[in-house]
Amino acid sequence: MPTETCSASDYANELSQFIRAPDFPCVGAKAALAQDQVSCAAYHDIESAADDVTLRSDLQAFIRLLRPAGPGVQSFAAIFANPQALTEKGFEKALWNRLQSLHNLDAVIGEVWNKSAASDPDSPHFSLSLCGEAFFVIGLHPNASRPARRFRMPTLVFNSHLQFERLREDGRFTAMQKIIRKRELEISGSLNPMLNDFGDASEARQYSGRQVGEAWTCPFKVQEAK
Repeated sequence: MPTETCSASDYANELSQFIRAPDFPCVGAKAALAQDQVSCAAYHDIESAADDVTLRSDLQAFIRLLRPAGPGVQSFAAIFANPQALTEKGFEKALWNRLQSLHNLDAVIGEVWNKSAASDPDSPHFSLSLCGEAFFVIGLHPNASRPARRFRMPTLVFNSHLQFERLREDGRFTAMQKIIRKRELEISGSLNPMLNDFGDASEARQYSGRQVGEAWTCPFKVQEAK
């Protein structure tokens, strides 16, 4: 199967068009894009560890740019050129392999888990800690069952949990959540069954976008920092 060469600027433009589309429901992402707060970087293959060190370095650079008191959402999108024919289960496996590998790099250099997030992926208070920052991760790929997750390239979108807590504190998160769910119901005809409020169930169940049952177990394993 032919592979595609990655181009950060081209893929960033494609992602911008995807978010701007009238049938894309997330108003938070639309606002972040309008405020030029969506950072993008391109990598070769989501099933390969070849770019993990670079991706981790890019995440560190993104974290340095985060503004805890900023006006809204800031996101980092890791866009992978290949492969574009993954099934939902295949994408889910690749997503967790990349996140596990990034976490393993953290552990090797002694980076500890962010204290604001539970490290147990089964905990309703779990958030992924990378480079000392707690993240909520959104997976996008061509074969996603939900239209809002159906982007041409496999993509991992990292959103700092700190900004969501700030939005909750001033009431903007609940208002934004209601608008997003209303738009998704209108556009898709149903709400994503995997959506839960933080604290009700582990957010790890939402990362890949695949609908999973109660018996699903997160494959992520926390490593002790060296």
